[in-house]
Parts: sequence; structure tokens; C-alpha cells
Amino acid sequence: MKRRICIVEDDRDLREAMSLMIQFTEHYELVSAFQNAEEALEKSDVIEVDAVLMDINLPGDSGIECVRKWKALFPKVLFLMCTSYDDDDKIFQSLKVGASGYILKTDGPVKIINALDELFEGGSPMTGSIARKVVASFSKMDHNNAHVEALTQREKEILEALARGRMNKEVANELEISIGTVRKHIQHIYEKLHVNTRVEAVNLYLKR
Repeated sequence: MKRRICIVEDDRDLREAMSLMIQFTEHYELVSAFQNAEEALEKSDVIEVDAVLMDINLPGDSGIECVRKWKALFPKVLFLMCTSYDDDDKIFQSLKVGASGYILKTDGPVKIINALDELFEGGSPMTGSIARKVVASFSKMDHNNAHVEALTQREKEILEALARGRMNKEVANELEISIGTVRKHIQHIYEKLHVNTRVEAVNLYLKR
């Protein structure tokens, strides 16, 4: 049985090229091709689809928002982001809402079809440059976690209080220590986390 594929792409020429690409394969069947998220979501309950090739920069709702809404309705549908963007924010937003893979349009038809194959085999296809960004991000998270874990229990208590919006005097009263001691602990926190401000320290602590 052929896998049923849908395309959401606002560029007409590219949409037609991708449609032909799917139609020329033996194991995939093009079900629908839409030019925007709204049209795709409106038809999502009347078409049967196994996977969607999703553009990100769409007029109206973005491809990321489309995946979020579609995935909520049909959690078994697989989404492969096929886009010109490789910036970190869009990569992680896409993966967070439920996309299973993220490749670039410039990869060409062979790699896009190979990515679909990998998708149905249970993999998470990603362009090499994107995969490196993902790995680097997780490495950075682990690195940041190690810095936070290196804090003493008292430093963590102070950082927790700062995260709740407490001022130095309030932290001192809460922990029954002097303001000078609080300042000294905060300085040590900055040094251990390699940050320069309270906001940076709190953000790093909350993201641990």
C-alpha cells in the first residue's frame, strides 16, 4: 500500500515541483497540496494522510502553528519540515510542536524522498547542518546543567529566591543571613555560571 503524502507550500512553482516529485515515486501517493495552513487544516479531517511535507514561512498561520494544530487533531500523522530556514529557534519550535524531521529545500528531491523513507522507518531525518545544531544545543544544555549542579546548596537557595523575584534584603531576611553574605554568594554564583547579571543567572537556573 502506498503511503499518502500531503504538501503545504505557498510557492506555486515549488509546490508543483514537489507534487511531481511525489507522483514519480512508486511507494508514495500525493493526496493533496495546499498553499496555506488554513486551507490545509480545514481539509485535514476529510483527507487521509500519513505524512505531510510542511513549509514554515506560510502566509497567515506559520507551518509550525499548522503542525501544532494538526498534530492535536491527528497525532499519528508524521510531519517533515521542508524549508529554507535553518535557524535554531525555528528548528526547536518545529520539533517541540511535533515535527519528526527537519530538512532544507536546497537538499533536493532525492534527499527529500530519502527523508520520507527514514521517517516511515521510525527515524528523525535531519539535514547534516541541522543535526549538528541539535547536538550542539543538547551539549550546551548538559554543560549548563553541570554549572548549576556545581553550586552549593546555599547558592541554589539564593538563586531560587532570586528566581521568585526576591531582592537582596528579602533574601537575607528569608535565609536569616546578612545582605553582605547574600552579595558574596551572588558573586560566587555569577563566577560559577559564567554570567554577569541576575537575569542571566536566573534564566540559566530555570533552563537547567
